[in-house]
Amino acid sequence: MLEPIIAALASVITAIIDTTGHVGVAFLMAVESACIPLPSEIIMPFAGYLASTGRFSLWALATAGALGCNLGSAIAYAVGARGGRPAVERWGRRVLVTRRDIDWAERFFARYGGITVFVCRLLPVVRTFIALPAGIARMPLLPFHLYTFVGSWIWCYLLAWVGSSLGDQWDKNPELRATFHKFDAVIVVVVVLAGAWFIWHRLGALKRERV
Repeated sequence: MLEPIIAALASVITAIIDTTGHVGVAFLMAVESACIPLPSEIIMPFAGYLASTGRFSLWALATAGALGCNLGSAIAYAVGARGGRPAVERWGRRVLVTRRDIDWAERFFARYGGITVFVCRLLPVVRTFIALPAGIARMPLLPFHLYTFVGSWIWCYLLAWVGSSLGDQWDKNPELRATFHKFDAVIVVVVVLAGAWFIWHRLGALKRERV
């Protein structure tokens, strides 16, 4: 039942990137960095696959992705800076960000300062909402965007490189293709279960916070 949904999501992402190129990559990464759960772990590998066909370069894709991250992060930063923690808690719940997440990010940010933005941009999940506590702390905009860009560029490049490497091998290595087709159902099940567990865990944490 969920397999068609995953396939449809992948098709939409690849269609956007295939049609609009670097602008599409920037747009999709901006959506992700604005705390909307559209995983970069899907976006950038597909972009990297298209790079393996010669349409794009990894450097340009990483740059477009990083610029998109800066754009989306600016929105999240503004929510934190203008609305403070109450606004973050209110809107964060809508994208499954708990108070515990915010507490952790604030403590980490208070201890290590602006470098937190760079480090968290290299981490799954937390990279999506790190701009919120940065906004609450009113981190100076220049270092905020600099750390966001550099960390996001590395993240985007690595994910695009993975997609490009798999794309290169797809036609050259029949065994790789056969292996993926053999285990594609298992991969889908694992992804679905992991996603379901994450959502269930987050909804449970949000429910406990209301008590």
